[in-house]
Amino acid sequence: MSSQHQRSRGIRVLKAVSSAVRLQILNLLFDKGELSYTELMNHLKMSPSRDAGRFAYHLKFLLKADLVEADVESKKYRLTDLGKMVLEVAEEIEKKGLKPQRILVRTSRFTLEEFDINRIVDALVKEAGMPVEQAKKVAKEAEKRLLKAKTRYLTAPLIREVVNGILIEKGLEEYRHKLTRLGLPVHDVSQMLAKGKPVHGNFSLCEEFGKTVLGEYTLLNVLPRDEADAHLSGEIHLEDLGFWILKPSEIVHDLRPFLKKANAYLPFHPPKSLEAALNITLNVLLYSAKGVSGTQTLEYFNVFLAPFLRDFEKSHAKELLRQFILNVSQHADASINIELSIPSFLAEASIDAADVSGVYGDFQDECLLLARLILEVLVEESVFKPLLNPKVVVKLRSEAFKDEEILDVLRKAHQLAMDGSAIYFANLLGEDNKGTVFSPSGCKLTPNFKGDWEIDTLRTGFLGVASINMPRIAYECEGDKTKFFDLLRERLEMATCALEIKFKTVKRNNKGFLFQAINGDSYFRLENSARLVNLIGLEEAAEAFNRKSVYEDESSLKFALEILQYASEFLQKNEKRLGKRTLLSILPSKEASARLAKQDIERFGVAKTRFHGTRDKPYYLSYHKLSAQNPEASLKRLALMQGIYKQLNGGTLTVLELGEVAYEAETLLAFTRKLAESLNVPFFTYDRNITHCSQCRKNMSGLLNRCPNCGSTGTLTVFRRYP
Repeated sequence: MSSQHQRSRGIRVLKAVSSAVRLQILNLLFDKGELSYTELMNHLKMSPSRDAGRFAYHLKFLLKADLVEADVESKKYRLTDLGKMVLEVAEEIEKKGLKPQRILVRTSRFTLEEFDINRIVDALVKEAGMPVEQAKKVAKEAEKRLLKAKTRYLTAPLIREVVNGILIEKGLEEYRHKLTRLGLPVHDVSQMLAKGKPVHGNFSLCEEFGKTVLGEYTLLNVLPRDEADAHLSGEIHLEDLGFWILKPSEIVHDLRPFLKKANAYLPFHPPKSLEAALNITLNVLLYSAKGVSGTQTLEYFNVFLAPFLRDFEKSHAKELLRQFILNVSQHADASINIELSIPSFLAEASIDAADVSGVYGDFQDECLLLARLILEVLVEESVFKPLLNPKVVVKLRSEAFKDEEILDVLRKAHQLAMDGSAIYFANLLGEDNKGTVFSPSGCKLTPNFKGDWEIDTLRTGFLGVASINMPRIAYECEGDKTKFFDLLRERLEMATCALEIKFKTVKRNNKGFLFQAINGDSYFRLENSARLVNLIGLEEAAEAFNRKSVYEDESSLKFALEILQYASEFLQKNEKRLGKRTLLSILPSKEASARLAKQDIERFGVAKTRFHGTRDKPYYLSYHKLSAQNPEASLKRLALMQGIYKQLNGGTLTVLELGEVAYEAETLLAFTRKLAESLNVPFFTYDRNITHCSQCRKNMSGLLNRCPNCGSTGTLTVFRRYP
């Protein structure tokens, strides 16, 4: 091409962009993409009858300058590469005029850099997966808005917010979700720092911040849109959302691999004494705390450690146990459960620990002594301050109420219950319950998944808990029973889908102590872990639907049982289809029961919402709450609950409130025997509110505003396990 021809072409191009109308046409084709003749005129707000000639002149000029070309098939106009280049030059000239001084950006790398539009384009392409041409259009629009703001400096989060605003305006939410910055508002961080308690330490605060970010990430980028919206709107509730993609909820430990003689594959030397065995147990708990979001259960604790107690001085053993319990209690971020079997069904199981051989049945006396010493330590330490960690589960078997030595241990357990400590009772009187494992949360594992009590209940646990807001379904169905069960099915599908996603993401991230190999198998048996679908507010839902309580009206109770039957059958089919253990439960959840009730009050009003507590602090029931002060009424209610208990193969918890009445251990033990033998209550605990004065170092029943001993108000701490 001759230089004269190049100059003449360049002149045509400059003339083409010298007109504001022609420049506007070029910008429209860049922003909107291909447009027809009529669409261009409409965007320019030109009248076809009045402005047709003027518009045709300008369009023809652009065509001759090779800035615009026509598509014969679609009859639409689009920018040429030269047209795009001209626009970039024009915008660069415009920027020079609008920006007399450079604009700096505070980046996430803690540096100040000059604003560069290409950074926005790169982020849209790499982070959001947006096509390059579309990313350039969004970036140019963001640049215009930011330059017009004339701010002294920008921040990376501000630029991202502006870009996200443009994406919302253009209906590009799928890209906005991927580009959204995860984090906390400054106000929220300030509030969390202000409320942070010294006992939790700075590490716990950092973990809370991290959980919040991971929870946002899970909602935005992991869960399907409808399930994320269902959680946010209060239709379902995913427990421990911040750990949903990383950690299982609970683990049931098997201490035997850590106590074996051949221990080369573990980071511990085989113990040869009770002290060494307890130290290893503590280390196992601390290592595992990083890989599980909830409770760790030391199943058969007194059984597996019994061989280390032979020929050991009782007083020395008690002090070692005291030190172990106090060490556990210091770790507020690790919820520990010690299970005591008195007696155990493992009498014939072989021992492979340290230098001991034989079967566990050879150490029944040591097993019972270990349980007694643990309870004695807990009773003694609880005098100064309630110990809520570790929690203790006492398994009740048929022999328990026939043997005087075992009864003596049970009296100590009930003395602990009177003091408001976290002690629970698991009813294993029936032959079918042999080998069943309970967690203080109420979760239950039975040895009927693979048919082997060890692989079904030990070195496994609970993958996660997805709760369903049952009263919400009752409000939404407006008395239509068919609609109620249609909505229930929809929520069950969401819950099981979310749990399946959790399983896949945890499996991908199966690193760390819990997933170390033991004899070619992972220590934590993820494949055998149980997925729990939890029903929040079942009683309130039945009452909202039938206008009467399940304890007062047979039709309401029948409806509640029908709900459980439907949900149970749905989950059984899901378990059969996926081959994964999926269980139905009614488990305590302070966060879910309060959050869901509050959201329903805001949506449906106080008059329509059935809830407990106060208007300011409402909650739905997620466990069975009864009063031990009125035993006759409580026993009648428990008799009505038998059908409900049978459907909850994932577990439930019955809480018997003691109030401020003083009890004898023998009285509570007699009540426990009725619950276990006559009413077959599967899992229960006694609870009472305790006020602790740090100045007097005394515990007092009830919720007190002033210490009756020293008169202090600023030294009181209230301990309450359940609302």
